Amino acid sequence: MLMAKSDFYELLGVDRSAKASELKGAYRKLAMKHHPDRNPNDAEAERKFKEVSEAYDVLRDDDKRAAYDRYGHAAFESAAAHAGGGGGFDFSGGFADIFDEMFGDFGGGRGRRQANVHGADLRYNLDVTLEDAFGGKQTRVRVNTSVSCETCQGSGAEGGSAPVACPSCHGAGKIRAQQGFFTVERSCPTCQGAGRVIDNPCRACAGAGRVERDKTLAVNIPSGVEDGTRIRVSGEGEAGLRGGPPGDLYIFVSIKPHRFFVRESADIHCRVPIPMTTAVLGGTLEVPTIDGKRARVNVPAGTQTGQQFRLRSKGMSVLRSSARGDMYVQAQVETPVNLTKQQRELLRQFDDAGGGSSHSPEAEGFFTKVKELWEDFKE
Repeated sequence: MLMAKSDFYELLGVDRSAKASELKGAYRKLAMKHHPDRNPNDAEAERKFKEVSEAYDVLRDDDKRAAYDRYGHAAFESAAAHAGGGGGFDFSGGFADIFDEMFGDFGGGRGRRQANVHGADLRYNLDVTLEDAFGGKQTRVRVNTSVSCETCQGSGAEGGSAPVACPSCHGAGKIRAQQGFFTVERSCPTCQGAGRVIDNPCRACAGAGRVERDKTLAVNIPSGVEDGTRIRVSGEGEAGLRGGPPGDLYIFVSIKPHRFFVRESADIHCRVPIPMTTAVLGGTLEVPTIDGKRARVNVPAGTQTGQQFRLRSKGMSVLRSSARGDMYVQAQVETPVNLTKQQRELLRQFDDAGGGSSHSPEAEGFFTKVKELWEDFKE
């Protein structure tokens, strides 16, 4: 007893009014999920893949879709059904063409399938100090990855033997089956789409052509690198299957927080505590810079908390440039603590002489406004 065929729109998970781009996106997602290469020896995944491929092959073509919308599956059950004796629709080779178009060699383009598979890319998270980000450095990273098997030189075959053409698909990597007017093409179950089989697999790598290893690499961190920068190291990812090309290594850089400096693009900000006497009378300060040196800052008399002093070209290096950002020193005026009796007396004399509010313009202005506010409430 034959099972009723599922609705093509439901198979793809789209509305009947779906646009071509929506159909393509839905098919691509499902085909990637159920493709036999990704689900070896899974009959249910293979069946699902054939169903969604058949659905997309019909709905992607305006004429076929119109016939399906009008007559349903009956439109394709015989050569003359609802086609005016015109012989129905030709689906020969449709599935391979669709998958070649959308996924290239992943789907096994006709006659192009190879036994070697491109290796996966790797990610490595690297923490660096702000000083290293400023000056750049060469560091070494250790990654666990797959490398080409030395025993079989990546071929996957033991003792110098080589893979041979698959007897089921004759090296094509796929087989075809005729189902009525449909020609269904799927990955060869014998070689899993590789096109070749290994009669005598390498004992060191079990025929994969690669083995797990820890690998240490030298990586150059450029000066001026920013948080989140991605550095690509070509060819240092996982080795491909059976001699396939390797993937790449991507190093993601994170900048560690600094105990003094806060970075903002190419500029650096630094809060510096200033004694009250220096803020009142003026003076000079020495502050550290990101290059390990010192810089002098002239503090004018009457400096307030939050006031900034700009040191040109004392900031971070700019990536791929000889320029540097600026450094901003923010004053943080400190209130003196643990005063002696004599010091307290001197401050009281200063206050009694009108040294409090009369020499604090910001405070005087604030309380003047507060007084005006209170007067407004009284009215």
